Amino acid sequence: MPKEEIEEYLEAMLDLSAGGRPVKTTEIARRLGVTPASVTEAVQRLSREGMVAYRPYRGVSLSEKGRTVARRLKRKHRLLEVFLTRVLRMNRRNAHDEACRLEHALSDDAGDALCRSLGGPRSCPDGDAIPPCRLYVDSCATCIREGVSTGKRTENEAQPLTSLSENATGKVVFVHGGKGVVKRLCEMGLTPGTPVRLLRAAPMKGPVEIRVRGCDLALGRGIADQIFVEPGDART
Repeated sequence: MPKEEIEEYLEAMLDLSAGGRPVKTTEIARRLGVTPASVTEAVQRLSREGMVAYRPYRGVSLSEKGRTVARRLKRKHRLLEVFLTRVLRMNRRNAHDEACRLEHALSDDAGDALCRSLGGPRSCPDGDAIPPCRLYVDSCATCIREGVSTGKRTENEAQPLTSLSENATGKVVFVHGGKGVVKRLCEMGLTPGTPVRLLRAAPMKGPVEIRVRGCDLALGRGIADQIFVEPGDART
């Protein structure tokens, strides 16, 4: 199976697996415009390669390896959409189609360079969040100011604080924003390496209540979405 085809399957599964639920092969077939038999054959191969967990009649789930590949591809796709619409003035539809073609050829390092040149955009033209890079930087502002870091974080992908379930904990690893956002969060004690617990997330994109350094705080959803954490058991 060509690399591009593998990545298209993984990206489709990432989009369809909201909340981490298993994805039906018929859903993948509709999304990619292929036959269910083709999907079954593809996911069996992806399972052998450790990209997915497949149980006939129960659906497909991305493994950590597969999720990492899919998130990297999603990051490059959305960065390309920003570049194509902002710099080349393409309309959104054409930019999406072009990004689908280019994302497979863009290396991770080139994607990070593109992100810096664009000023560390938070979202694509449709408003979807751009996943963070894996560089050892604590914020977009640091990366843009100081350039490329010499190393990378582990393969355990950071995720937005708002994606945690209630009462779950994680460790802050990255802030997706400029100097103003970073300064404000630092004043609240939300610096990289700090344990944080999500207490409650109000519905309809309402405020998020967290516990950090022994204090309970309320954050607007827009700010909370910019804090990325590594989920796990952390004392708060």
